[in-house]
Amino acid sequence: MSDEIEPSAPAQSDVKPLSHGRILRLMGILGLAGSLIGTVFVGLYFGLGVLAGSILAFVNYYWLKFSLRKVFDLARETGQKPRLLGLKFFGRYVVIAAVVALLYATDAVSVIGLILGMGSFGFAVVLEGMIRIFSGPGKQGQN
Repeated sequence: MSDEIEPSAPAQSDVKPLSHGRILRLMGILGLAGSLIGTVFVGLYFGLGVLAGSILAFVNYYWLKFSLRKVFDLARETGQKPRLLGLKFFGRYVVIAAVVALLYATDAVSVIGLILGMGSFGFAVVLEGMIRIFSGPGKQGQN
C-alpha cells in the first residue's frame, strides 16, 4: 500500500449535473400555484402573502448568486484568496428582514403566507429531489 492517494475517476461518466434551471422553474411554479390556491381556499390576503414571499425568495437567491459570483470572479482575476465581507452578506438579510417587517407592520399580507412563499426555494429543492429519485437510474434519458 502506498501513502499517496490518487484521485479516481467517477464510476459513472454520464451523471447529469444538478438541474439548476428546473429548480428555479419549480420555485416559480410553486410560488404562483401556492398563491392561486391560497387565494381560492384561504383568501386574497393569504394568496398575496405567498406571492410576496416567493418574490422575496427569488430576490434573495439572485442577490446571493450575484454577490458570490462577484467575489469569486474577483478572486480568479487577482489570484488572491477571496475576502468575504460578512457585512455585505449580513446586509442582505437585514434588507429582507426590513421588507418583511414593513409588510408585517402595514398588515399588507398574511405573515403565514409570506413565510410559506419564502420557503418556495426549499420546497422546489425537495420536489427536484423527488423527481430525481423517481426518475432513477433506469430512466436517465427521460428527464
